[in-house]
Amino acid sequence: MRIAALDDDPILLELIKATTEHQGHVCHTYQTGAQLLRDIRHETFDLLIVDWHLPDMEGPEVVASVRQSTGRQLPILFVTRRREEQDVIEALSCGADDFMTKPLRMGELMARATALLRRAYPQAMGNNLAFGPYRFDPDKRSLLLNDVEVDLKNREYELALFMFRNAGRLLSRAHLREVVWGETSEAPSRSLDTHVSRLRSKLDLNPANGYVVSAIYGMGYRLDAVDPHAAHHSPQDAPGSEGAGAAGATGVSATAAGEGRQTGTTTLATN
Repeated sequence: MRIAALDDDPILLELIKATTEHQGHVCHTYQTGAQLLRDIRHETFDLLIVDWHLPDMEGPEVVASVRQSTGRQLPILFVTRRREEQDVIEALSCGADDFMTKPLRMGELMARATALLRRAYPQAMGNNLAFGPYRFDPDKRSLLLNDVEVDLKNREYELALFMFRNAGRLLSRAHLREVVWGETSEAPSRSLDTHVSRLRSKLDLNPANGYVVSAIYGMGYRLDAVDPHAAHHSPQDAPGSEGAGAAGATGVSATAAGEGRQTGTTTLATN
């Protein structure tokens, strides 16, 4: 999972980074609230770990801003030396999901982080490998569409599995590149676009198969589950058909079109 840790203590940040990455996660560290809020406008994370006292603003202010821009799904763990009941109430009231007091115990930190991730992303953290007509086989690293194997390259398979496990979530370009090419990769931007385009074609991602992939301008991509039965109805037969027809023509689900959530950007379908 992709974690962002915000704290003014560089030594603690390095410890959090080492601990989370030892458990297989990727951790990005920040020492000011402004840095995190700037990046979260065009990046996506699976979990935030936020300190209370920061050089430029207070932790509750950061959390409130994150909630306003990203919604409720992103889990947030507060870490602070403050330990009064009123502190816990304020942290949870501003949008945090859990609260830990310093000094941190790394085992407990990881247990709480894992619990938050499990609750927020049950599909991504689970073992389900079947999504409508699509079925993944991790042993063979293959994908079946309606019981017919689709020829996928290694990175295409990894990208497809990650997007299906995170269906409905906006995933930034950097987030996707970290998963497919590795954290330190400087993969060209067009390489990701090419892989997504190939998946759209090879997997026949369209409403009839229950999934569409959309490009979110300035952010990344999102795979959405849609009602395959709706694809068989003529737009002229449905109430409010003008809007429905436009969505069907572009391959963008109604959910996707309504969620330019982090930047207020427009949802586009790429072809």
